[in-house]
Amino acid sequence: MAYVIGVDGGTESLRAFVFDLEGRLKGSVATPYKTEFPEPAWAEQDPADWWTALATSVKGAMAEAQVTAADIIALSVDTTCCSVVALDAEGQPLRPAMIWMDVRSAREADDVTATGDPALRVNSGGVGPVSAEWMIPKALWLKRNQPEIFDAAPMIGEFQDFLTYHLTGAWAGSLNNMAVRWHYQTEHGGRPTSLLEALDLTELAEKWPQRVVPPGEVIDGLTGKAAAHLGLNPGTPVVQGGADAFIGMVGLGVTEPGEMALITGSSHLQLGVAAAKVHAPGIWGTYADAVYPGKPLIEGGQTSTGSVIAWFKRHFAAETSFDDLNAAAEALPPGAEGLAVLDHFQGNRTPHTDPLSRGAITGLTLKHTPAHVFRAIIESICFGTRLIVDTFGDAFNAKRIVIAGGATNSPLWLQIHADTLGVPLVTTDVPDAPGLGCAVLAAHGAGRFSTIEEGAAAMVRVASTIEPDAKSAAAYDGLYPAYRDLYPALKAIGRGD
Repeated sequence: MAYVIGVDGGTESLRAFVFDLEGRLKGSVATPYKTEFPEPAWAEQDPADWWTALATSVKGAMAEAQVTAADIIALSVDTTCCSVVALDAEGQPLRPAMIWMDVRSAREADDVTATGDPALRVNSGGVGPVSAEWMIPKALWLKRNQPEIFDAAPMIGEFQDFLTYHLTGAWAGSLNNMAVRWHYQTEHGGRPTSLLEALDLTELAEKWPQRVVPPGEVIDGLTGKAAAHLGLNPGTPVVQGGADAFIGMVGLGVTEPGEMALITGSSHLQLGVAAAKVHAPGIWGTYADAVYPGKPLIEGGQTSTGSVIAWFKRHFAAETSFDDLNAAAEALPPGAEGLAVLDHFQGNRTPHTDPLSRGAITGLTLKHTPAHVFRAIIESICFGTRLIVDTFGDAFNAKRIVIAGGATNSPLWLQIHADTLGVPLVTTDVPDAPGLGCAVLAAHGAGRFSTIEEGAAAMVRVASTIEPDAKSAAAYDGLYPAYRDLYPALKAIGRGD
């Protein structure tokens, strides 16, 4: 038997998975590490902890799977995106990594947006804003505030690149990370040269990896030192991965135009395969060749979704179980008998891109119960997803949506998503989509599948399909305009404009 290893480097831990070539999980281990918050808006990790966790998790997963080094034909890694490292000539960190949630570079992000450079077309068609999480604002902060480290670092990259370097000895960037968060655009000359020039940051281009490797391609084999660290054979192929959520698209089997990965948790992330390239307000992307060659990816996001549910449960239904809340809400009709909610409790990422927008519950009467509010919150989140899909426009005609994460624990939530979108909703049988996505990439890189899409078709299995209910879908079509009109109405009232 042949097996592959998928590695998912997350915010709180690094997880390693052993899969067979039919996508069956044989073993997995997660190893946690610390995040430090030395200043407000800062969030840092020690890259040495990542490297230690990698060995612990890989060895543990292999032991659980009862496989040997000879059984492993390849491995691939995904990581959190925009976790920026500054390294010396031996690949050792000169300072802790600024992980994705570190937003100290808010001023620098504004300066990037202010350039108006064409590379910003992937930020709502150039309207912006640029996130302080992204690579260029963080690198600019480093140059301005710790110039001795910036100047001394011959290599500036990400969590992904750090692991790649120590696994293979190659300083090679992932086309995925670079396309979605570094403003690297294959159809527009690659590196954002004019943007870096406008920021007096041209030296960054030389510190970035000069070799750019797409997901699914072999970077190199494991070095002897790395092989000993992981308990694998030297020369085992290391196949390029990328940013966790985008590699999760592969692990969810989202491969064709009109298919979308809906990744849920405290927030929602919508990642679709578009039929055409488009850059427009309210849209992040499209990103060319970021996962599948020749297929542009489109992105949307809702800032607060599951976190609103958690807030409501904690403060207003603490003694009621989620099962009871779901059952009571399911007995109510679409529209929760006149309630409408705006889900912007922490602002809006897309399509309005308004961090100052706030949530609202409207239409309350003395008849309404916690179950009504619970259902109305779920409906607002689902309407928010529909608004994003509508904003994608003709470039993305939703045909199939594969959902993962917290919302899958609620049959009611799944059904309302299907009803509001009007398309089938699919769940899969492997909860960790990025880990399985890496396994698919590894198997493709090892030559077992001719394309990533072929590998996904063979290794990703559908667990359930939720079809839209025609009657409920029609009701939600009638309710949707009220949700859509809430944001502009409340913006005008709340800000006097």
